[in-house]
This record gives sequence, structure tokens and C-alpha cells, in this order.
Amino acid sequence: MDMDNLVAHIKNLANASVLVVGDLALDEMIYGDAERISREAPVLILQHTHTKLIPGGASNAAFNAAMLNKNKVSVIGVVGSDFQATQLKKALGKVNTKYLVTDKTRKTTTKTRVSGAISTSITQQVVRIDRQTTAPLSAATEKKVLANLEKAVPSHDAVILSDYHIGTLTPKIIKKAIELANKHKKIIVVDAQRDLQNYKNITSMTPNLPDTQKSAGFEIKTEADLKKAGTKLLAATKAKSLLITCGANGMYVVQKDKQTKIPVFNKSEVFDVTGAGDTVTAVYTLALASGADTVTAAVISNIAASIVVKHFGCATTTIDELTKMCEDRRKKKCKK
Repeated sequence: MDMDNLVAHIKNLANASVLVVGDLALDEMIYGDAERISREAPVLILQHTHTKLIPGGASNAAFNAAMLNKNKVSVIGVVGSDFQATQLKKALGKVNTKYLVTDKTRKTTTKTRVSGAISTSITQQVVRIDRQTTAPLSAATEKKVLANLEKAVPSHDAVILSDYHIGTLTPKIIKKAIELANKHKKIIVVDAQRDLQNYKNITSMTPNLPDTQKSAGFEIKTEADLKKAGTKLLAATKAKSLLITCGANGMYVVQKDKQTKIPVFNKSEVFDVTGAGDTVTAVYTLALASGADTVTAAVISNIAASIVVKHFGCATTTIDELTKMCEDRRKKKCKK
């Protein structure tokens, strides 16, 4: 791929606006130094060092987009009337939260991870505590979300539907979001873990390999299987394209008339893949919305994923980091 063209598209990421709709969450990362085993139970005693609050779930996709495109990213989702909602809004930084809906009967989804430093070089997760309401939205709350979609979709270039199956994306909300995006000629990309056929007439979708297998109904062992599964899912969703993430085997772009395999950009420095899928979806959508073709958008998202997996927990990247990664790759090729 032409590196100058790639860098130009990366710089264009700042020019598009994105609306993220879905299951918002807060990742609370608690860190401590392991001291000894407790006398009360066979568990570690950690001396607390610090706590880090990171947007998770659909919030992570929005936060990733905002790091590349500040002041042009909004979220629609549901939070509770609790302290965690305040923390989530703060963690989202410059992401526009005016379309959030508060429901006093629900908890703000919060995933607390407690990690202990065993030595100066090893930090290991000890336990995770989930706080969430998984029941479908009430009719009143759903109505508010639908109203906010009517307001928000026309003023953004792209829409991401981020479904963690916690309850926000009801059938009515999915249908309305897609209808509005198509009506106003907006890019609409879906990131869902199951029930992929529920999303029809979309621009694209970013399933991982296991989710693609579930949807196709058969195990994917070869590239031919991948092509067959992708073609089947493309037809079922009536999408213009699919971006299937295949972990260490890179990505696979499926379009009506062609398929493209994209090798992984970074294999040697993978530390934590948490949240990498959100990064891929956010960057891929921004690239599509700012004028990149499907394959170029996928390549840019691949580079972004290679950066965030170097860090512990949900991480983000910037246009400068993406550009530097491309320039470094260009220099290595020139030396060869």
C-alpha cells in the first residue's frame, strides 16, 4: 500500500464526526502491590497504589474515536443515577455526553478489575467484579433513547452501534438507528458479539473470528471457510462490507466482489488485547467516514490495534502515533 496515501488518510481521521450508540460501561482498574497471603482466607493482601478509571464497552469505542477526533464524538446510552455515572462522564473526557439517558432503576455498568504487582515487572489481575443491569430497557427509557437518536444522527458523519448485550440496543433502537443513518446517508458500522443477522442494511460490521463462526454455523479452519462464512454473513446483513478480525492472523475484509487478507501489523509486542476490538471499530469507522476506501480503513484500524495491545487494559492511540508507526515501517523497508 502507498505509505503517503495511508498517512494522508490517517491525518484525515480528525475531519469526521462519530456518534456511538450502545452499552456504555466504566472500567475501574485498581492496582496494588502484593504483600502476603491473608490469615483470614487464602487470598493476597494488596497494598493499594492507585486507581484508574477508563471508559469501557461502547464508551471505549467513543473514547478511542475522541482521541483521534476531539470535540466531534458523541455517545447515546443509558446510565444509572449513581456515583459511577458521574465517574463515567468524567472518564469520557471531551466526548459529548448530552445525549445520555439516566434511568434510576438501572446501574451504570461498571467492571472493577483488581490487579496486583507480584514483582517490579509482573502485574496480574486478581479478581473482576461486575456491576450491571442486563434487563431490557423500560418503555419510557427506550422512548428517550429513540428521541435522542432523532436529534443526534443528522449532525454526525457516522454511527457506531456497539452491542455488548447488556440491554441498551433493543430491536426498536437498532431499527431506528439504521433507518436514520440510511435516511441521512451516514456511515453505520456495527460491533456486536452475537445475533449479527439482526443488523441489516448497514455499511459494515466488525465481528471477530469466533463470532463469525457462530453466525455462519460452522468452524472456520481455512481461508476458503473464512470467505464462505464472510459471504454468508454479508448476504444475511445486506452490508456493503465486513471486517473480520482474526487475532494473530490479522484481518479479512469481505466485499461483494472481492476479499482481502490483511496480515497482523504487530505480533511481537502483544501485552493485553482488552478493548482492541473497540479500537478497531472506532478507527475503521472514522476512516470510512473521512473518505477512505474499505481496505485502507481496515489497514489503518489494524495499525491502531497493534499500538493499543502493547498496553495493559483498554488503551487508545493518536494520529501522531499512527503516523509515526507508518514512518517507522517506511524506514525499515528503505534499510532493507
